[in-house]
Amino acid sequence: MFFKTKKPLTMPDAAEALRDRQDAAIFSETHYALGTRICAPVPDGLDEAVFALGCFWGSERLFWQVDGVYSTAVGYAGGVTANPTYEDVCSGMTGHTEVVKVFFDPTKVSYEELLLIFWEAHDPTQGMRQGNDVGTQYRSAIYVTDPEQKVKALDSRKVFQQALTDSGHSQITTEIDDLQMFYYADDFHQQYLAKNPNGYCGLAGTGVCYAKTSSE
Repeated sequence: MFFKTKKPLTMPDAAEALRDRQDAAIFSETHYALGTRICAPVPDGLDEAVFALGCFWGSERLFWQVDGVYSTAVGYAGGVTANPTYEDVCSGMTGHTEVVKVFFDPTKVSYEELLLIFWEAHDPTQGMRQGNDVGTQYRSAIYVTDPEQKVKALDSRKVFQQALTDSGHSQITTEIDDLQMFYYADDFHQQYLAKNPNGYCGLAGTGVCYAKTSSE
């Protein structure tokens, strides 16, 4: 993405992280491409998933195009600083990674299907980067919203690790943890590639297909 500076590639602890901000980001509650709500309240029966797979511009577009996805939003998770700005996160001193929140209808698309899309769309072995995008905010992560999601996410990581290993790739570095807080990014970043169709998209997978083993 466009904010370039030399930044740390290790996670800051609470003592060195940037201070909390009092004000949350300002954003439109209506999805620019889908016309649906990107924040609560949303219709009953929807589930929520949160993924980090590099620059959130391309990641968000990937998921809003999935049949069964009601809406998407970009923001920050996995860090320390409350209400961070984009510049705060890019400094590497908030501990957050760029994430996509996905509201989806589980009767139309399952969490497992979203996990498959997640694994195949990026390279989960790169640590604090995706391709040319370098920094803690580009690390791969899955933030789960309930215990069932965690089981499915951990199982899917094992499956994709086997596929990667069989193809000569290294170990997955994807963080899988409970979602603590999701902070919405400001409106400039929401549905960025719908507003700027020729904008930057850094998504690039490994070319390895996710495939369940016969025992699953």
